[in-house]
Amino acid sequence: MALFGLGRKEKAEEGAQERLEVGLEKTRSSFFGKLSRVVAGKDTVDDEVLDDLEEVLVTSDVGVKTTVDIIGKIEERVRQDKYVSTNELQSIIRGEISELLLSNSKERPANFDAPLPNRPHVIMVVGVNGVGKTTSIGKIAHRYQSAGKKVVLGAADTFRAAAIEQLEIWANRSGAEIIKQYHGADPAAVAFDTLAAAKSREADVVLVDTAGRLHTQVGLMEELAKVKRVMDRQVEGAPHEVLLVLDASTGQNALRQAEIFTQHVDVTGLVLTKLDGTAKGGIVIGISNEFRIPVKYIGVGEGIDDLQVFDRSAFVQALFN
Repeated sequence: MALFGLGRKEKAEEGAQERLEVGLEKTRSSFFGKLSRVVAGKDTVDDEVLDDLEEVLVTSDVGVKTTVDIIGKIEERVRQDKYVSTNELQSIIRGEISELLLSNSKERPANFDAPLPNRPHVIMVVGVNGVGKTTSIGKIAHRYQSAGKKVVLGAADTFRAAAIEQLEIWANRSGAEIIKQYHGADPAAVAFDTLAAAKSREADVVLVDTAGRLHTQVGLMEELAKVKRVMDRQVEGAPHEVLLVLDASTGQNALRQAEIFTQHVDVTGLVLTKLDGTAKGGIVIGISNEFRIPVKYIGVGEGIDDLQVFDRSAFVQALFN
């Protein structure tokens, strides 16, 4: 039985890696297509190659700051080794990206089977409209439910039309319970009721959806702060996690959203959706490096199992495979 169970787990991990590689196909093709043009006809990594490589990284949405960090490391390597061939360049870039991703987060990947540090463990989910926030909540709920955890969802996005109905659909799909009120209700009141219900039902995990109006609106940030304060009154220390959901296909706009939200909300983890539909997967590297906040989940498809726990080593392997 143990061997059979291990084999099934290994098959699941292999399937997840395959979906990740397929999901990163556009990013991989775009990045290495540009890189091939940079080194075409070159034998060594010189200043011209480095300048062109800098452009490749920036246009791959790695971000200016992270690009400067990577180019600086490669320049240092060239100075040390005196001679670096263009054939070595891919290996060097892979090593630098791996180091950036691994050094910026010491957290282990999420384990849905592991005992939770709090009961209920409260997760507040934030992000602008259209990034896949509610869908991500449903998929995370599904993973916890599949691991035997009792999950309660809070429909505190009471401003967007159909947001409550959408979360209700995902509650049904995942088997989680949902606490809701009416359209236009006070989001903080919904959050308060959700945590009260979770305590009375002895739930393991609470996922609270929040409003996602334009991130430039000060009112949204004040509303999120209020929701956070109210949750702490109901469950001490709540929320225990604040996940920011970003649409990877928006590239640099996702970086700007991360900057605004992290200034106003204590974001503890990032969820990057829609990686399968874009060539902008480099945003994962840039965001992880710039904000020093762990990427916890990535979306590589529309299926209920296609929101994957972010494994930094698996990501680098899929990107360079």
